[in-house]
Amino acid sequence: MYTVVAWLVRYLVVVPAVWLYAWVLTPVGHGAAWLLRGIGLGLYWVARVVFVLPVLALWRWVLTPVGRFLAVVGREVGDALGHAWRIAGHVSLAVGRFLAALFRWVFVEPVRWAYRTLLTPVGHVVREVVLRPVAEVARGVGRATREALASVRETARQARADFRRMLLGEPRETVAVDRREPTGPETRTLGRSTTALTKD
Repeated sequence: MYTVVAWLVRYLVVVPAVWLYAWVLTPVGHGAAWLLRGIGLGLYWVARVVFVLPVLALWRWVLTPVGRFLAVVGREVGDALGHAWRIAGHVSLAVGRFLAALFRWVFVEPVRWAYRTLLTPVGHVVREVVLRPVAEVARGVGRATREALASVRETARQARADFRRMLLGEPRETVAVDRREPTGPETRTLGRSTTALTKD
């Protein structure tokens, strides 16, 4: 029975599967692999011809020479701008010094002369004749005002105290309470002991 089942399995399953693999699947797989290899090679060449070669040619024959030319032009323009900037700095420094000297001689020196010669003596006269007497009067008025306000405050305080005494009577005197800690020379200190055992 085992032999019959083995023979049936061999000739009904194994032999057809081997034949199907050898004569159908293997040629189809080789053909598919060859076809895919051909498609991949075709796509590679199409991509190379359509994309890579034009980009490479554009880089090599257009962008590189234009970049070199622009680098040379940029370097020359930068050098020219540097020279122009330095020259403009020297010119602006000279013009600035000239304008500063002109401003000093036209405006600053006359103002300084007028201040020293005219305004300072007039200011001293105004200070001595007008401002100091006015300041003395203002200080006197302030002193008198402060004294008047102090006397008004003292009068108001006395009136309140009298009114309070009239309504409530004399305030009670506070009784001194003995403190727990001794005061004066017999207070406790950290340097001396107050216990009987350690007393000197």
